[in-house]
Amino acid sequence: MQIGVIGLGRMGGNIVRRLAKAGHSSVVYDANPAPGAALAKEGATAVTSLQSLIETLQAPRTVWVMLPAGKITEETVATLAGLMKPGDTIIDGGNSNFKDDVRRARELKPKGIHYLDVGTSGGVWGLQRGYCLMIGGDTETVQRLDPIFSTLAPGLGDIERTGNREALDPRAERGYIHAGPAGAGHFVKMIHNGIEYGMMQAFAEGFDIMKHRASDKLPADERFDLNLADIAEVWRRGSVVTSWLLDLTAAALAKDGQLEAFSGNVEDSGEGRWTIEAAIEEAVPADVLAASLFVRFRSRQQHTFAEKVLSAMRLGFGGHVEPPKK
Repeated sequence: MQIGVIGLGRMGGNIVRRLAKAGHSSVVYDANPAPGAALAKEGATAVTSLQSLIETLQAPRTVWVMLPAGKITEETVATLAGLMKPGDTIIDGGNSNFKDDVRRARELKPKGIHYLDVGTSGGVWGLQRGYCLMIGGDTETVQRLDPIFSTLAPGLGDIERTGNREALDPRAERGYIHAGPAGAGHFVKMIHNGIEYGMMQAFAEGFDIMKHRASDKLPADERFDLNLADIAEVWRRGSVVTSWLLDLTAAALAKDGQLEAFSGNVEDSGEGRWTIEAAIEEAVPADVLAASLFVRFRSRQQHTFAEKVLSAMRLGFGGHVEPPKK
């Protein structure tokens, strides 16, 4: 299939590359011409404007927007809406607030333009591992674009299959789902990221406690000088806390056991806040997720080893670079 891709950063560029490996063709645009030029050398068609992108694509057009949530995505979707024709499709694959998706889909419907929101997880590793996709939008459009989603998703891989799934959607096993109508995809991805905050915080606090077990404030015979890199590694091998986040932690500690390169200043990209807002709207208690978000706020005032562990994980899965150590 042919697809347009706007935003060629860490994930957008690799989405184009993964699609190309499966024979799909891409027309690409970025405000910075350099990544487009690089992808053109790999077979993509690079253009210099949104107008050119729409003119180059064959009808019905599909354009994947992979930009930061907020103003830039809002303006891009609005511009595309003025250029595209009935039957065309806009996909927002970034991390927009699901309420914005609901509104955009409602506004685009009278124009005959389809709108899908695709929560995309996989970070900088998506090219090799594939992307976990959570899709919102109308069923017909999702089914029509299945070749794109199937290519981007990880596939069955070597993960042990779950029993009793015979009557359930087989796409979930391959790493992508149609979550529901417009907004549902980003809502599920938002909750995913909120849970991610809590999981990261649990690892971070645990390693912080172990690091401080050698404190001279403790009785001498209760002090342990623990090798955190070895502990992270052994936990990867058959323990119940085995996970990709633990893999990233083990890799960071093996490289630098004190994580000296990290400041401990941990940013948040918005989804954690929106998750807590949703919990408040629904009157659902979310103690762990709320606490993990507030820790990130505190980290910008004072830092602990736990925050360095959080920063190491964020760099590992998403290439997120925290403010430099002062």
